[in-house]
Amino acid sequence: MENQASSSYLNTADLIRKECIKAAIEAYETATQDGVCHEGAWECAIDAMRSIDLQEILKAKLNIDK
Repeated sequence: MENQASSSYLNTADLIRKECIKAAIEAYETATQDGVCHEGAWECAIDAMRSIDLQEILKAKLNIDK
């Protein structure tokens, strides 16, 4: 039973990591296309990861209610 729980936690963590990476890449690319410098684009990427609604990801991907 413990292995199933560990696997579930790892899957959830992996899902969240992927969403963070996706948000960061999209924000960075958008910022650079808009002419923002590297440091500014990096800040946009960090802000995008901070603004992710984790509960919404879990609800949508794992069918967990808020």
